[in-house]
Amino acid sequence: MQNNILKVLFVADVVGKPGYDILTEILPGFIDKYKIDFVIANGENTNNGKGITDKQAERFFKLGVDVITGGNHTWENWKLKELLQNYDKILRPANYPEGNLGSGVVIVEAGEKSKIAIINLQGRTFMYPIDCPFRAADKIIDEVKKETSIILVDFHAEATAEKIAMGWYLDGRVSAIIGTHTHVQTADERILPKGSAFITDAGMTGPHDSVIGMDVGIALHRFIKQTPRKFELATENSRFNAVLIDIDTKSGQSQSIQRISLPAG
Repeated sequence: MQNNILKVLFVADVVGKPGYDILTEILPGFIDKYKIDFVIANGENTNNGKGITDKQAERFFKLGVDVITGGNHTWENWKLKELLQNYDKILRPANYPEGNLGSGVVIVEAGEKSKIAIINLQGRTFMYPIDCPFRAADKIIDEVKKETSIILVDFHAEATAEKIAMGWYLDGRVSAIIGTHTHVQTADERILPKGSAFITDAGMTGPHDSVIGMDVGIALHRFIKQTPRKFELATENSRFNAVLIDIDTKSGQSQSIQRISLPAG
């Protein structure tokens, strides 16, 4: 950390083996080259599109990931329940009803004498009608502000409008709001008026010759013929998508946000 700036890298949704492989290839060198202080990665699609395994999670941590966030697909791999019980740095969305395993927030040491809070939330538009993410954010932020002003939110949501609304709702109250889930990196990264970094969607770390990570032929069959066919992951043209955020550790405000999109090899 230099000049009171915390350099945070958020790695977009890691999808299947192609995403896992390019993460392994690119992340360690990227951390060294850009002197990254803290790394978050959304891992809800790592295990063939559904959740993440213990071995994959351990590999993430060895590569330099500090916190793994989740989303709706977290729950499709029930082996993840044990991970949610045993790893406080593997999150699931905080606004699922009480009684579910795991946590949607963690506060972690970051850099010299700094702490960062990571909050994982899930949208409701075109998704499961779970608890309100806006009210959940209010409650969580009030608590974590007692320990740190550096707060990053992974908002895992389908609708662009809902993600943008969350950005405006949290502007000035958190350091960054990063949208995930739709697997297409948007070009609207900006610092909002009150100092929060925002992007509608960080994109996808995985196969880009695909339909949001899935085999093109199978996706087309489902759209055109309107009959079920098992999804399979695509394998070609893997890219590493991420955003790099510079956060002032004194104010908790972001100074810059940069989109990252790198090919394999």
